[in-house]
Amino acid sequence: MVQLKEKEIKEKSGTVSQRELQKMNIVIIGHVDHGKSTLVGRLLADTHSLPEGKLEEVKARCAKNARPFEYAFLLDALKDEQAQGITIDSARCFFRSDKREYILIDAPGHIEFLKNMVSGAARAEAAVLLIDAHEGIQENSRRHGYLLSMLGIRQIVVAVNKMDLVDYSQDVFNKVQQEYTEFLSQIQIRAEHFIPVSARNGDLIADRQKNMDWYEGPTILQALDEFQKEAAPVDQPLRLPVQDIYKFTSQNDDRRIVAGQIETGQVHVGDEVIFYPSKKRSKVASIEAFNTPVQTESFAGQSVGVTLAEQIYIQPGEIMFRADEPAPKTSTQLKINLFWLGKEPMIFNKRYLLKLGTSRVPVWLRKINTVLDASELSTELNRRHIERHDVAECVLETLKPVAFDLTTEIAQTGRFVLIDNYQIAGGGVVLDMATDQIDLTAEHVQQRERNWRRSRITSHLRQSRIDQQSTLVIISGPAGIGKSEIAQLLEEKLFDAGKQVYYLGLQNSLLGIDSDLSNENLRDEYIRRLGETSHLFTDAGLILIATVSDLAEYELNVLKTLNQPSDTLVVGLGSKTLSAGLLDLELSSAASTEKAATRVADMLTERRYLPEYYL
Repeated sequence: MVQLKEKEIKEKSGTVSQRELQKMNIVIIGHVDHGKSTLVGRLLADTHSLPEGKLEEVKARCAKNARPFEYAFLLDALKDEQAQGITIDSARCFFRSDKREYILIDAPGHIEFLKNMVSGAARAEAAVLLIDAHEGIQENSRRHGYLLSMLGIRQIVVAVNKMDLVDYSQDVFNKVQQEYTEFLSQIQIRAEHFIPVSARNGDLIADRQKNMDWYEGPTILQALDEFQKEAAPVDQPLRLPVQDIYKFTSQNDDRRIVAGQIETGQVHVGDEVIFYPSKKRSKVASIEAFNTPVQTESFAGQSVGVTLAEQIYIQPGEIMFRADEPAPKTSTQLKINLFWLGKEPMIFNKRYLLKLGTSRVPVWLRKINTVLDASELSTELNRRHIERHDVAECVLETLKPVAFDLTTEIAQTGRFVLIDNYQIAGGGVVLDMATDQIDLTAEHVQQRERNWRRSRITSHLRQSRIDQQSTLVIISGPAGIGKSEIAQLLEEKLFDAGKQVYYLGLQNSLLGIDSDLSNENLRDEYIRRLGETSHLFTDAGLILIATVSDLAEYELNVLKTLNQPSDTLVVGLGSKTLSAGLLDLELSSAASTEKAATRVADMLTERRYLPEYYL
């Protein structure tokens, strides 16, 4: 592969100015043998973007080996490519026009290398899609249109190549243009231009020839210059996916540094920032970096750490953004376009891992809207699985909320990969939040209630017998603040009053029903099992008391849903990890254990979970 480096471009002299030019990524895509490499080679040659003497060197090599020269040979550097006669990797090369510098991504067209093409196209801002005028529209031509649509690439030029093989026929060109325009309209794409070209002869690549006087539109080079450059990452809203939170305890250093790489935008000391999906907010107190002068601002592409004016509890995987800029979206259900690469089909009811930004969360396939079959090129409805090389529009559900952007708005935080058995098995883009799908937990509870076999002893009979209403009482707050002591004393008070009550401690749970949990899924699976266990206790009429450190809003929702139809009460102790609107009772960490336990018991009485005479 001949690859002209940016430094070499800038060192070239002649007709091109030495000023710094705008840069743009373009993907070249099309069916195998439709002439992508030839077009790229011709662009390099006709814009004088090759290293000096390179064109003559390749021509001499061809003459020595008694082979006719092809412009595609300028890119054929991979041994496999030369042996098979097809492009098998996403080659990158550089050239420049008078307007801007281009990075061309030569994406493969053969079905076995579609995954390489996807990774290549994912970096592109616009695309040139080739169709062979002699062969016509092929199945990969349509497939590649789908993939460009999936990746959110909307600036497209269609080059109808090899016009020399059809005697430069306008009728042939018009037929291809009409048929492919109709196809693109079905997938909500519109080509900027259809351009008849002969890459081998140079017709309408960078210059005009007399072979197609009937065509009055732009050349390929002119069409590239018409593409609109995407906003620079630094000019987009701030997106800083949180990689980790670092704490320093030596030498009385109490800083908590939120670390990550800024994907887009910029941040300054004093900015009010919000973290999604937790919705916590604070102000940037300082910008930290190792062994550098004091910084007051940082920009897209930089890895930084920030300290906050108010210490808040956040987790890796959240996205930090500025309060004065558009917010990312947050949801547990994502409507996505997916390209599946796994050896095994993607199926319902199987747990996968979603990697989106810095978040790593379990995810399930919940709904398949449509599938493009890669072998038959047919759009299928009502599919129950997604096969290898299928392109699918579907709905995924994550175990907990994730923050993201639509790929059409901020691509960096709108693309994802899926892991199956520790290997990348798929990738795609987020189209929107899914709003018409019942979540997994609620669906599970509905199925549980339908299948639950209860005796003739109703909840009302139980309440009348034991003179109390069952409920789950969760005491939440930071670790080490005394939650367990309050829970134990509350249990003793209610037990002494003759109530049916039980305190389920975390350590007891992990020694019993949760002893099989691994560190990888400890927290999420513990929450699920606590919810299921709570349902058993409260269904039997008991008041169950449990403690959870740093309870998140989504975890509370899971517990409440799993504990249905019984009630769930939440007591917040100390600094807030939940908003006040989610708490039934808020206690100060300065309150004594006795006073706190008594206040919770009073609340239970006030709300009729205990009889009035208990007061």
